[in-house]
Formats: sequence, C-alpha cells, structure tokens
Amino acid sequence: MSFRVRLARSRPMRLLRSIALKCWAFSSVYLLVCFLLYWLYGGVLAFLLLCFATTGILYHKEDQLLYHPEQPAHSRVYVPSPSIFNLPHQSMYIKSGDGTMLHMFFISQPEDKMKKVPTILFFHGNAGNMGHRLQNIAGLYHNLQCNILTLEYRGYGLSQGSPSEEGFYMDARAGIDYLFTRTDINTNEIIVFGRSLGGAVAIDLATKEENSRRIWCLILENTFTSIPDMAALFVGSKILQYLPLFIYKNKYLSILKVRSVIVPTLFVSGLADTLVPPRMMEDLYKSCRSSHKRLLPIAGGTHNETWCQPGYYQNICAFLHELRDNPLPRVASSHWHIDDI
Repeated sequence: MSFRVRLARSRPMRLLRSIALKCWAFSSVYLLVCFLLYWLYGGVLAFLLLCFATTGILYHKEDQLLYHPEQPAHSRVYVPSPSIFNLPHQSMYIKSGDGTMLHMFFISQPEDKMKKVPTILFFHGNAGNMGHRLQNIAGLYHNLQCNILTLEYRGYGLSQGSPSEEGFYMDARAGIDYLFTRTDINTNEIIVFGRSLGGAVAIDLATKEENSRRIWCLILENTFTSIPDMAALFVGSKILQYLPLFIYKNKYLSILKVRSVIVPTLFVSGLADTLVPPRMMEDLYKSCRSSHKRLLPIAGGTHNETWCQPGYYQNICAFLHELRDNPLPRVASSHWHIDDI
C-alpha cells in the first residue's frame, strides 16, 4: 500500500481523535464547573429548598394557627343561648354571599323601644362561638340600650363552612345586609363592633363604599394591625415583616385598610393586653382618616376582658352621645380608597 493511501486513511482517524479530545476536554471542564458550583452553592440551594418547603407547610397550616372554632371543646355543637341572661332574642339562619348558612342571634329591646335605639352588629374573636360573649353582650344591651345582632362566622358555632379571610368578609356583608331588611329597627344608627379578629372584619366592612352610608359608627377593641405584624411578634423577628405577602394565606391588612375608614370610630384599647400590643391600637388610631375618631385606653384591660373594667360602658355611651350631639354628614363620594395611599 502506498504512502499516500495510508495517509489518506489516517486523516479521518486523526480528525475523530481530535474531536474526541476536544469533547473530553470540554466535558471535563463542564463537570469541573458543575462540581465547583455545587461545592460553593449547594448548601445555599439546599437551604432555599428547605425554606420553600417550610413556608409551603406553614401556608397550609396557617388556618389552624389562626382559627380556633373548637376551643373550648364542643364549641361547634353547643352555643349558649341569650336566654341564660334573660335576653329576648331570635335564633336564625341566613345565607352568606356564596350560599353558606350562617347562624345568628338577634337580641332586641322591648317592641316599643326597638326602633328608637341603635343596633350593634357584633363580630367576635378567633376562638369559641358567639355564646361565649353573652355576658359582655348583656352589658352592652343594658348599658347602651341597644339591639344586638351577633353573627357566627362560617366554620364557627352552628354555621356551615370553613373559616377563611374572604369568607369572613362575605359573612360580615351578609350580616349588615340582613339588618337593612328589617323594618322594626332604626337603620340610621347601625354600630359595627369588632374585637380582636372581629376588629379586622369590621374594618374591612367599613372600607366598602356602599357601607359608608349605612354604618353610623365603628367600635374596635384590642385588634391588630395585620397578620404579618402578629407573626413577627410571635416569632420575635422583624424579618417576617419583609417577607412577600403571598406567603401569608391570611393577611387581614387592617393597618392599610383603616386609612380608608371615614365613619366615626372608637378605638378601645386594653392597656394590659398581652396578646395584641396596645401600640397596634395606637397605630390603627393614627392611621384612621375619619374626621371623628377617639382612642379610649382602659387601664387593666386584658385582651378578652377589657369590658370588665370600670368605665368601659360609660365611655362607649359618652362616644355615642357625642355623635348624636354633633352628627356628621354621610357622604359616600368622599370615600378614601387604599389605592389613594
């Protein structure tokens, strides 16, 4: 075989060998880079994946952390009746916006007074049912001389469904809509009262433009600025305040919403509240844009028993008398929106 023929046959072999060497060299560099990146950043990646998984679990557990309709035991099957305190009442059910059946008590003054007195729409906190608030409700009934509608949110007491932020807002709207179907009460004096989680529900209701004409005044007691703020408080780290909101299944951003509240508002703050810091009530008070607002600090008032302290009912009565003596026009067109912030 001639030299030229052997040379011609060897050229493809050398070309293949060259390509193989280049591929091997490139693959080696690529694998080395991958190894170095994993060595340098693998721990960070693993940490990020762990954080992602943890937040996912917490997201789905948030409802259990926030809502306690079964505490104390049997709260979902037994609701104490207002008759325990000799309060005349009707036990009834209404449908929320999505068809969920809600249980309510309508506690009324004597027939000759019903239409002459205010009516309170009462929103309770995150545990138990409305029957556990009856002693306080009896105090409001006798001291304020008012009718009271107590509403059990979805998933609480004898109401259907499961708790959720948007569901609670829907239930609140159903409550005030019901009051405006009655012809035996004074719908010019509707008071929306909310304690703790109920305060967040009440604030949301009052921010709706259609309700700025329907709510006479708002009474908020020991409520919080937002769920992210409360989470940061419980964990003991402000870092949680800077996490994106989508991580929180329930937000209740009252500190933002209260800026669009224009109805007269009384902020009742128990100074001995160890669950919701009184500074949160101060922040809500300062952020509220109502032209008629009052902050009522109650010395010795705890989170759930501020109403037990001296002067509690008298101060609420004084606020209501002040409103009657200095009535404010109800102009819906001047309503502030969160978008205006």
